[in-house]
Amino acid sequence: MEELLEQFFEHLRYERNASEHTLRNYRIDLGQFYDHLAPADPQTGQRREFDIQQIDHITIREWLSQLHAANKQKSSIARKLAALRTFFQFLLREGVVKVNPAKMVSTPRLEKKLPSHLSVEEMVRFIETPDTKTDLGKRDRAILEMLYGTGMRVSELTKLNLRDVDLKERTVRVLGKRRKQRVIPMTEPALDALVDYLLNVRQTFLGNAPATERDGQAVFLNYQGTRITTRSVGRMVDKYIVQCAGIHNISPHSLRHSFATHLLDNGADLRHIQELLGHARLSTTQIYTHVSMEKLIEVYDKYHPKA
Repeated sequence: MEELLEQFFEHLRYERNASEHTLRNYRIDLGQFYDHLAPADPQTGQRREFDIQQIDHITIREWLSQLHAANKQKSSIARKLAALRTFFQFLLREGVVKVNPAKMVSTPRLEKKLPSHLSVEEMVRFIETPDTKTDLGKRDRAILEMLYGTGMRVSELTKLNLRDVDLKERTVRVLGKRRKQRVIPMTEPALDALVDYLLNVRQTFLGNAPATERDGQAVFLNYQGTRITTRSVGRMVDKYIVQCAGIHNISPHSLRHSFATHLLDNGADLRHIQELLGHARLSTTQIYTHVSMEKLIEVYDKYHPKA
């Protein structure tokens, strides 16, 4: 099975252009299923042989039941089942198996969670939290303005290179999921904060890194002069949550959710928002209509005389 798994991972990487994050998740989920089927001997590290064609939907259900009994989240179980379906679909295409047993197993019903977002007033207050008299404050303000002003994912922001930014046209080119590119306009505050950072801070940070470790193309750098990571952005947001009174339970992704919700609240077309967010399917974007409906009901209850 190890050889089949490696063939599958090669298929994901080179034929489906899967990201490293996606590949890592597949390796974890399918590796756990492999451990369930044939645990490695603690002494020798060897596994027992088995015929992959003998794996049926009952085998998969038993494993998922064990995960449920171990109090694993339904979303995690659903992801593992999805990984199995994709893996067996690949084996079916390659003629290794005759059926896809994972397709016969129902996905756990998940509770729909509405994305967390801030009001416009809260967002303005949060973005203005960094002290722009300091170099780190200027950088952090630029990051927050860019996340909210463009709606890009944090992973997309950390991958930005200088050639992706067009200051004259006020646009930024983003490399999204499955390496699909899109161009997003920047707001004036985002542009101003970015220019301030690029002119007054970035070169200083770059000079802090040893010559062999400098990334001369990265837009956003940490204090050591290397490309900033998604984890660093998460820690930065957590820091400003503490400093900004009344703001709770948000993540860097909440700025993206707020971007989409505020556009919809102000009359933007859902398909245009889909393009800006880089969603492959409109159904993914439609969750924001539920968020706006909550606000609509709140306004209705507050102002309608018969409500």
